[in-house]
Amino acid sequence: MAAERGGCALEAVPLPPEVRESLAELELELSEGDITQKGYEKKRAKLLARYIPLIQGVDPSLQAENRVPGSSQATAGVSKQQKSRSTNSRDERFRSDVHTEAVQAALAKYKERKMPMPSKRRSVLVHSSVETYTPPENHSAPPDVTTGLVEYLHHERPQVASVRGVPRGYSSSILETADGVPVNSRVSSKIQQLLNTLKRPKRPPLKEFFVDDFEELLEVQQPDPNQPKPEGNQVNVLKGEPLGVVTNWPPSLLAALQRWGTTQSKAPCLTALDTTGKAVYTLTYGKLWSRSLKLAYTLLNKLTTKNEPLLKPGDRVALVFPNSDPVMFMVAFYGCLLAELIPVPIEVPLTRKDAGSQQIGFLLGSCGVTLALTTDACQKGLPKAQTGEVVTFKGWPRLIWFVIDGKHLAKPAKDWHPQVRDASAEIAYIEYKTSKEGSTVGITVSHASMLAHCHALTQACGYSEAETLTNVLDFKREAGLWHGVLTSVMNRMHVISIPYALMKVNPLSWIQKVCSYKARVAVVKSRDMHWSLLAQRDQRDVSLSSLRMLIVADGANPWSISSCDAFLNVFQSRGLRPEVICPCASSSEALTVAIRRPSELGGPPPGKAVLSMNCLSFGVIRVDTEEKLSVLTVQDVGQIMPGASMCVVKVDGTPYLCKADEVGEICVNSGATGTAYFGLLGITKNVFEAIPVTAAGMPVSDQPFTRTGLLGFVGPDYLVFVVGKLDGLMTVSGRRHNADDVVATALAVEPMKFVYRGRIAVFSVPVLHDDRIVLVAEQRPDASEEDSFQWMSRVLQAIDSIHQVGVYCLALVPANTLPKAPLGGIHISETKQRFLEGALHPCNVLMCPHTCVTNLPKPRQKQPDVGPASMIVGNLVAGKRIAQASGRDVSQLEDNDQARKFLYLADVLQWRAQTTPDHPLFLLLNSKGTVASTASCIQLHKRAERVAVALMEKGRLNVGDHVALVYPPGVDLIATFYGCLYAGCVPITVRPPHPQNLATTLPTVKMIVEVSKSSCILTTQAIMKLLRSKEAAAAVDIKTWPTILDTDDMPKKKLASVFRPTSPDMLAYLDFSVSTTGILAGVKMSHAATSALCRSIKLQCELYPSRQIAICLDPYCGLGFALWCLCSIYSGHQSILVPPLELESNVSLWLSAVSQYKVRVTFCSYSVMEICTKGLGTQTDVLRMKGVNLSCVRTCMVVAEERPRITLTQSFSKLFKDLGLSARAVSTTFGCRVNVAICLQGTAGPDPTTVYVDMRALRHDRVRLVERGSPHSLPLMESGKILPGVKVIIAHTETKGPLGDSHLGEIWVSSPHNATGYYTVYGEEALHADHFTARLSFGDTQTVWARTGYLGFLRRTELTDASGERHDALYVVGSLDETLELRGMRYHPIDIETSVIRAHKSIAECAVFTWTNLLVVVVELEGSEQEALDLVALVTNVVLEEHYLIVGVVVIVDPGVIPINSRGEKQRMHLRDGFLADQLDPIYVAYNM
Repeated sequence: MAAERGGCALEAVPLPPEVRESLAELELELSEGDITQKGYEKKRAKLLARYIPLIQGVDPSLQAENRVPGSSQATAGVSKQQKSRSTNSRDERFRSDVHTEAVQAALAKYKERKMPMPSKRRSVLVHSSVETYTPPENHSAPPDVTTGLVEYLHHERPQVASVRGVPRGYSSSILETADGVPVNSRVSSKIQQLLNTLKRPKRPPLKEFFVDDFEELLEVQQPDPNQPKPEGNQVNVLKGEPLGVVTNWPPSLLAALQRWGTTQSKAPCLTALDTTGKAVYTLTYGKLWSRSLKLAYTLLNKLTTKNEPLLKPGDRVALVFPNSDPVMFMVAFYGCLLAELIPVPIEVPLTRKDAGSQQIGFLLGSCGVTLALTTDACQKGLPKAQTGEVVTFKGWPRLIWFVIDGKHLAKPAKDWHPQVRDASAEIAYIEYKTSKEGSTVGITVSHASMLAHCHALTQACGYSEAETLTNVLDFKREAGLWHGVLTSVMNRMHVISIPYALMKVNPLSWIQKVCSYKARVAVVKSRDMHWSLLAQRDQRDVSLSSLRMLIVADGANPWSISSCDAFLNVFQSRGLRPEVICPCASSSEALTVAIRRPSELGGPPPGKAVLSMNCLSFGVIRVDTEEKLSVLTVQDVGQIMPGASMCVVKVDGTPYLCKADEVGEICVNSGATGTAYFGLLGITKNVFEAIPVTAAGMPVSDQPFTRTGLLGFVGPDYLVFVVGKLDGLMTVSGRRHNADDVVATALAVEPMKFVYRGRIAVFSVPVLHDDRIVLVAEQRPDASEEDSFQWMSRVLQAIDSIHQVGVYCLALVPANTLPKAPLGGIHISETKQRFLEGALHPCNVLMCPHTCVTNLPKPRQKQPDVGPASMIVGNLVAGKRIAQASGRDVSQLEDNDQARKFLYLADVLQWRAQTTPDHPLFLLLNSKGTVASTASCIQLHKRAERVAVALMEKGRLNVGDHVALVYPPGVDLIATFYGCLYAGCVPITVRPPHPQNLATTLPTVKMIVEVSKSSCILTTQAIMKLLRSKEAAAAVDIKTWPTILDTDDMPKKKLASVFRPTSPDMLAYLDFSVSTTGILAGVKMSHAATSALCRSIKLQCELYPSRQIAICLDPYCGLGFALWCLCSIYSGHQSILVPPLELESNVSLWLSAVSQYKVRVTFCSYSVMEICTKGLGTQTDVLRMKGVNLSCVRTCMVVAEERPRITLTQSFSKLFKDLGLSARAVSTTFGCRVNVAICLQGTAGPDPTTVYVDMRALRHDRVRLVERGSPHSLPLMESGKILPGVKVIIAHTETKGPLGDSHLGEIWVSSPHNATGYYTVYGEEALHADHFTARLSFGDTQTVWARTGYLGFLRRTELTDASGERHDALYVVGSLDETLELRGMRYHPIDIETSVIRAHKSIAECAVFTWTNLLVVVVELEGSEQEALDLVALVTNVVLEEHYLIVGVVVIVDPGVIPINSRGEKQRMHLRDGFLADQLDPIYVAYNM
């Protein structure tokens, strides 16, 4: 490894063995996380210093890499084609060479670490190269890299002999290695790669915390003691030059217009171009004046509603004009001013769903706009309603649209003259601005400010009368409006307006117009300069010598400097003088803040600063001398405006003045700024009326300042430098980063050919109390999967290197799908909104939560174990009683004579056949709701006799032989069960294989038959054919089936004698079930346990021969089997049997039967409840019409082996309340392998109670009761009442000592109907003893208990039970085998899954499991596949926020992929095996870094 890191450079020098040894030790320290990457590199460099001649000032780890020819792709990144082209014509947006070189060097520093590439299903790919990508195979279980703890190996409870393994004769494709990792899988090697990329040590640990409640403390970033601090003096207020006094300066802008319109009516004011670049119309000052007058007259006098004028002075009017029609806009703008109306220019809405359109509507509404002015052509293009009127856009007020083309305007009356007043403090116009959060505000500009701003611009730019100006910007707002519509009229200038559409067709158009009109001034953005560079080769004859000022409106952007440099580089030879380029800084609130003056106007020479990016992130200015890699090069934006004062204040909190070397927000005081946010007093005060104060707290001026939203400082020569915008500021763990800087770094990553340069958005989202950086880019359609992934990983590395900050999520979306801002660019807030809502639909996602999230709570260290004795003493001292509870005492409830008589169920059936032969025991319903078959006591007895004869004669079985019963749910299954008992055989009920799905269902049947050592299979003729079919042979070895007998037509023979067991402890039947962890476990039930189980249920549910109960459960194992096959025989009640499978064709079958037979007690499973809730949600009215009435039901019990699913039971109760179902009826039962029925609500006793516990305390194995609705609260419902004869105690999972009331531990149970042990192929005695014959380590050490393997707690309630005692409630939290040990804490999968399902509407189901300490989340996507990648970030976010866990892998699959067993439980381990063996056919797999 050492040699590999150093590349070939080390190979050349033989190293002494002791150095090699030290190097190996270092490697180990690094991989274990005992040393950081930086520390490792330092020590390594020291060791190797003597053997490698150092290149001056280069990091040794870097130089070794660069020696290797072509070793790093970063150096190879400059491709041949690029070198061959002339250096001038680089197609890079806004790029600085410094930056590109820095990025290349940064990338070279990274060894090209292979990151696991996400996998995509073919249908999601445009074209993919996943198939060709096979990561290196590596199968050792990697170390625990997520916690830094020793992996916690020994399970509390050993696994049951795993028969999840593969019985003989199975396909070996899923055979596992010893550590449970399937061999030969692409998935596991990708996870291996992921773990390797995670081995880097985290950033240094942070010491401080803030309390996020009691034990899980999120780390809070402490300031680094070595971080740079500002050291300069406090900066005072800076004053600009005074505004010059001009003798004939007009008293208002309208006065200027009137003057030029009447005295210079032929002078050109504005020339509009079409998309070919032809001049279509030139508006003269005379025309502008006369048409504005006409419009003002029409607006005030000709528009009425109910004979009242529609508008009165001071009303706001929307101006809706396309970018291609500056003439009409200008007329409308000045027409409104003349009519004393307030124009609100907005963008043309194109569709009802424009990005940000709703917010514009909100602005119009709050401004009280009722009228919109537009042109004929524009009005025709707007979307229309059926009536032909313009539609009302989403969130907009009702508007009247008025077209201002000439024919719609009236000639002013002779006696009508507008009042051209002096400029006042009244509002002149409102400019809209969209904030970082996406809300749109209107900034009011008064007549006085408008005039003062024109005056200041005229002076700063040295505008003179009749100059020509080319304007490429949007004339509706900001610099385009200030220069091209307002100041130009002030000075009777001629503006050539270049529409955006023309720029797109011909990026050189503005330069050609400057040339042909000999324009003196041009107003552009960096983008326009960049675009013209791409196209300039076609134009040899352009000359820019006429320009005296090239105003760069976005000169404050980090990429502006490189555009200016590159542009000058190319066009200097065509007459462009360097001093002509004038960057400026402006903001909607403060208007123009600073502008560079040409040298003939006395401006100082331009400045440039190379600043350390790291210091900037702490708000400190340091000229960078040695680093060279992470620097920001900025240009000055000139001096502040004439007549203005400026200061720099701290960004957060009170506006204290900054020190000279500190970055702050620039504030301006002048007569030429905006005055307020329309209608928003609170934020107006904060922004437009800031009072900067000195360190001592003294105000610096009696005048309020306006905050500009620009971050910067004042440099030498009083030049202003801007390093970012408040809107793009992202504060990540205490350091500030600028979105634009991060974009610039991404743009410098070569090759750029996979994404569009101008379509990159960077923003931050809050996750777990900190901002996280998200970068979204549009991918070119021809980029391959691998290219994009490569580019993404390099962008991550570049940003990490240059900004020392991690990117949380990098997403690529298909071309042209990001929401657009009106004139190109990306609508950032809308993009962020879509990201958070899961509506971005990316085609590639890379998330790096492992590197970014450094404020997780510390992993929990296991405390040294407290001895069980001291725990008891502790509980006693605390006044806690031992958590122990029991059901009613059986011996007092029933005469023991009957109990003795009913000891063997075979005897009971015979007795019933004699005493009540025709009493009906069973009714089986089919899907139509009609009775398919019935059985009375005598019928059942006779059928059982026939089966017994067949077993002995045809099957030649002996007493004690095992028999597998493979039947669909029905009376046959029950009859054959008793037939086996009559013959002295041991029955095992087995679910028949599914004919359409033999490959997965038949192996389970085979496995149970083999593991249970069955000598014979009893079944129907149809299933017998299936078991021996060709299709079956493909799934299992059919030659090894034992004898198969069909019981369809058996001879009517009398049984000589019914077998009678010699002792009640003899085996009665075996109960086989696959646990949710995928383990097949069979338990042994003795005759004594069987009758005790029936007796308990009989007593709890008050069952007698006169009762009817309805059962909608599978009859193959657990309590479902007992209720189908045992209880009716014992208690004599009639069971109405509803096979759950029949609900697939008739959802209301079970509930209709309950209503029809007026059943008081009914049982179902969660899957049945879910089918009813989903399938009948909308049909309760139909059912009511059909007469379904559930008011007869006293108790409806869900048979379960898990924590009660409260949301499901509650929605079921709520839904069927309309059909008379009592709110108190629904409850759950609890059983497990060691005892199939521990709790069951029954008919008497208090209702089940619900408590709320703190989910975070549960992770620490503690119960903390909280109020409903408090954060992190989790509702738990009691699992029914403890059955008669059952005792329960809560024991510590490790010490096995008893625990106190309301303490979380393992539920232990003691009862006469406990199973007597596991029945498995391997005689694992230790396991048996541990699970079935456990004793407490302290206290009552005599009682023999069975361990359930479930965590829970007992709580004494205020309620009283039937015997008058206080009622003890048992709450089941979850299975121990299922829990996930992560970060030293215990998580229950269901809690994480519940959070994930809430994250997005398209998540239908979710399952989680861990693999080598990585959390894997599998979600089923109900929706289109393009939504798949939206889920990755949402799932990661929600698990971080609610569980403080980092998701390692997100797998998105189709609905129905997560396997669910008959009890409705998720088979997470099967899913895990399928995932690792690459069998899920996922839509997308994302490996989080």
